[in-house]
Order: sequence, then C-alpha cells, then structure tokens
Amino acid sequence: MSGLSALVTGSSRGIGLAAAVALAREGFAIAINGPADDDELRAAVETIRAEGVKVVAAPFDVTDLGAHDGMLAEIEAKIGPLTTLVNNAGVGVMQRGDPLDASEASFDRCLAVNTRAPFFLTQTFARRLVARKRDPALFHSIVNVTSSNAIAVAEPRGEYCVSKAAAAMSSKVWAVRLGRENVAVYDVQPGLIATEMTAPVIAQYEERAKAGLTLFPRVGQPQDMGGIIAALASGKLPYTTGQAISADAGMLVPRF
Repeated sequence: MSGLSALVTGSSRGIGLAAAVALAREGFAIAINGPADDDELRAAVETIRAEGVKVVAAPFDVTDLGAHDGMLAEIEAKIGPLTTLVNNAGVGVMQRGDPLDASEASFDRCLAVNTRAPFFLTQTFARRLVARKRDPALFHSIVNVTSSNAIAVAEPRGEYCVSKAAAAMSSKVWAVRLGRENVAVYDVQPGLIATEMTAPVIAQYEERAKAGLTLFPRVGQPQDMGGIIAALASGKLPYTTGQAISADAGMLVPRF
C-alpha cells in the first residue's frame, strides 16, 4: 500500500463519496464519514472496499468538537496514521429566500457545519500531525471543499455564502500556519455540481450552463470534484499550497 490515508467528511454520498473513490484509486486507505451509522454510510464503505483498499466507517457529527480527537485516534488505530483530511461535510440554507427573511437558526447551522466544524477538525488533525514523527516521503495535505459562493453571492442563500467565505479564509489561515510543517492546504470551490443538495434547482442551472453561464456548457458531476481532490491530496501539484481551485467550468471568469 501507499502509506497514504484519508478521512473524508460527509463521504457517504455526493462529492465526498466521489472523492473517497478517487482517493482509493490512488492507493489511499479511507475513513468514510457520515453523521450516523446508517445504511447509506455502510453502502459507501462497501463501495470503497470494492476498490481494494483499507476502509473504515467513521460515523460522527462534525459539529461535535469534543468527538474529534477520539474519532481520529480510533480511525488511526484501524487504518494507520492519517496523512490527509478532506473537509467536505456541509449543509445548505434551511429555506431559500430574501436575506431580509433569513433566520438565526439557518445562519447558525451554516456556520456550525460549514465553517466552525472544519476549522476545529483541521486544528485537531494538525496537532496530531505536528506531534508525531512523519515519513518525509509521504505527502501530507488538507483539502477543504467550500464553494463558488465563497466568492459570488447567491442572494437566496446569503447565510450559506457567508459560511463558505469564512471557510475559504480558514484555508488560507491553515496554509500559512502549516506550511512550515510541510503540510499543504487547498480550497476546492465547486460551482454547479449535480448532487443531492442541488437536486431541487440543478435542472434550471443546467439550462443556464448551456446558455453560457459556464464556459463548458454543462453542470459538473461529483466525479469531477473527486478527481480534483485526489490530485491535490496526492501531491500532483507540487510546490503549491494555499490555492483556491475554482472548480466551476470558468463560471467566475470575468467577461464582457
């Protein structure tokens, strides 16, 4: 085996599962995470097991900060020292609409899952890395999955945009702190991706993509994001850290 291993949060479906599959194909041992030990999580584990790598289920709520260290210890006891953390777990707004009507509950939920949880899970992961002797031949990395909405406003889900903008800044903070530890940190910012979260609106965005909203006339697939995440985590962009990868088919390229 490669000696590489990754915890991918929110990996029982969607972008997270696609990332876990892509990482497994690069030889990573994988910890699959979801909030509960349910059928969906178990099915994801079997999907990864079929790739012929070590895999373990890691059911925990990423917003439970007190569970982070114990869960990382449990994962490492089963698949070995983690080299990679992919912070993918995320939520959307509780109800789309005018920011004048956004609720405190929806705002707090977005911040708790999309911003606070990955910041402190990264902190716990990084403390464990720094405290131990590491094989210098192994690439160590953190990949945060934020959103094009870290840059571009979507008025009907303002609190989501705020949470992703803050998460994008967290990526830069950790890149600065962990550079001297030889840990690379990246921020993948997906655009229009067909997932369970976007299912209610993806059809209309697909039409807009064909009409020119994106430079490639299609919406993205979770596998597109998985390939990007795996390439970053595998060190295929050497001598880079702190980058935000606009995985949006050129949607945010300024045009006249």
